[in-house]
Amino acid sequence: MKCTECTVPYLVLADKAFALNNFTMKPFEGTPKRGSIERIFNYRLSRGRRVSENAFGLLSSVYRVLRKPMLLETEKAREIVLATIYLHNFLRKRADSAKLYTFPGPLDTEENGGVLPVGRWRIDQPMSSPLPMQNIPRRSTNDAKRIRLHLARHFITDGTIPWKNNYQ
Repeated sequence: MKCTECTVPYLVLADKAFALNNFTMKPFEGTPKRGSIERIFNYRLSRGRRVSENAFGLLSSVYRVLRKPMLLETEKAREIVLATIYLHNFLRKRADSAKLYTFPGPLDTEENGGVLPVGRWRIDQPMSSPLPMQNIPRRSTNDAKRIRLHLARHFITDGTIPWKNNYQ
């Protein structure tokens, strides 16, 4: 997406625990006022993140190799990840296997009124990483803030969705 203010790169959709930067987008702080540009942005970011979480959650609940660090060369790890995605798509595409593979209730959903029942994949015991997590600085760059503001404006203009105000 291009605009006069900035070029929007590919982004990782994150929650508030992560730093805002040019490749990681996180919500605005606090609880923005209902109907505000910040609240609409946070809602849309959350919906997009939920899609990613559902896809990876379902994949990792079936293919447990994705739940821990792969001590492999990059190309081999890439092949394993692609194989799980190909198998996932194959099983979801065929009507007979889709019923068994994606049983009712495995994914997060959004019901009327904004109720968000969680998918069954979240109930499974999460595995913790054996690798220590390094703390990194969280100060946001002006470019990252500009990208987030551009996306927020896009969500209330050209990228608006008619029913968004029901949940804002």
